[in-house]
Amino acid sequence: MGNFLAGRAVAVTGAGRGIGRAVALACAAEGASVVVNDHGVSVDGSSPTSEIADGVAKEIGAAGGTAVAVADDIATMAGGQRVVDVALAEYGRLDGVVCTAGILRERMLFNMSEEEWDPVLATHLKGTFTVFRAASAVMRVQRSGTLIGFTSGNHQGSVSQANYSAAKGGVISLVRSAALGLHKYGVTANAVAPVARTRMSEGVPMELKEIGDPEDVAALVVYLLSERARAERITGQVYTIAGPKIAVWAQPRELRAAYGEGPWTPDRIADFLPGTVGTDPMPMLAHLESMAAAAADGARPNA
Repeated sequence: MGNFLAGRAVAVTGAGRGIGRAVALACAAEGASVVVNDHGVSVDGSSPTSEIADGVAKEIGAAGGTAVAVADDIATMAGGQRVVDVALAEYGRLDGVVCTAGILRERMLFNMSEEEWDPVLATHLKGTFTVFRAASAVMRVQRSGTLIGFTSGNHQGSVSQANYSAAKGGVISLVRSAALGLHKYGVTANAVAPVARTRMSEGVPMELKEIGDPEDVAALVVYLLSERARAERITGQVYTIAGPKIAVWAQPRELRAAYGEGPWTPDRIADFLPGTVGTDPMPMLAHLESMAAAAADGARPNA
């Protein structure tokens, strides 16, 4: 047992499997009392079971740690509130929340149904909000605490996961808003965009050249929950961890601006914009175009 988080109480959603489980185990191993939340569903969000959260809580207890299981669905306001209420009832405080819960329903945008859109946004984005909302009210009074949301490199865009991509982009904006709104109360907020071997990463429709294990991600989360990170004033950040690599994402900002004279018209913009403001190329789009070109070359008969 370590002491990086000694005396702290931490709640982890999606803690029954993969990265969430690794985070819960790592927090407990570093001295934190843990609320293990997991609705216990399959990758697509179906077939919930409380056994998943119970199993991780028992595993922590068997290793000498302290944990309690909560199987509520954090896509509901009541579920997010219950995660926080259980932490307060069991441990008397809440020092950190980590929202890793997620599901996937993959479909091309032009075929995606409302039933494939809504649950993904509800689990990833609303599920982060419900826990952040309840936790921030407690942390504001404590005048301390850490919120950690989980995003993905897919916030840049996705070929066949527009729902997931939109949710993960929303998580980043939510985290940045939390960092700004809660700063004066001593509360920090950050996001992690992991690349790790999990049941969700198995369905990624491209090769992941840089990838690590859930335990790598857990180590970063433990650090972000600690006083060491708070002392460095780390807040409003998005970090990627992929095996040996740790990276920080840029803050959104205007890239280029140009000014014209007089009122804009479509014709004036067509003449003005390309040579002045221009574009910021999408790395993912360039990758797709290079793949398409390579495939086309391979399909051409030899001269």
